Amino acid sequence: MKYTHIVFDIDGTLLDTEYAVLHSLQDTLREMSDMDIPISDLTFCLGITGADALEILKIPDKETVLSRWEKNLSGYQDTIRIFPGITRLLDALSARGYELGIITSKTKKEFEEEFCSSGIRDYFHHVVCSDDTTEHKPSPAPIQKYMEISGTAPAQLLYIGDTAYDKKCSEGAGADFALAVWGNSSGNVIAKYALERPSDLLNYL
Repeated sequence: MKYTHIVFDIDGTLLDTEYAVLHSLQDTLREMSDMDIPISDLTFCLGITGADALEILKIPDKETVLSRWEKNLSGYQDTIRIFPGITRLLDALSARGYELGIITSKTKKEFEEEFCSSGIRDYFHHVVCSDDTTEHKPSPAPIQKYMEISGTAPAQLLYIGDTAYDKKCSEGAGADFALAVWGNSSGNVIAKYALERPSDLLNYL
């Protein structure tokens, strides 16, 4: 593989946010909609925007519920961690001269509040958030937007994510995809490049 840009998803790829996202959503649904949904039935929301998740759940007042979900998520911040090996991988990729980027389903506000304090923000040159496109993963629009702002062709870009939404986004844009197996707890995605741990990426480059 020969790439110039290595682009990452955030949730389930750079940061272990699954517990925080799912439990804060479960809390929110109980509070706002009197819905008691098991965590196992909420995993579909990992990898898509909060608005899209609430649309699937048929929540009528999405704006109010999103605001409460965001508030509840802040109560789980102490459960969020950078996955082991990520910082070493980013150091190695930067040393090899790769341009690093992010494509996330987070809004810019969520990105600033939830990611910028992680300590790894400065590794990334280009960031595409959900506000930057009208269509979201699994649509190819986020990767197409990234290529537009970075001047990158599909063959130059490798996208790393943990969900089927990430894979479909890559395929639709004509870019290669690598699965972050360390963040895909369900094991429901098959990819040509499956990375058991972050350092495995270096073996493919």
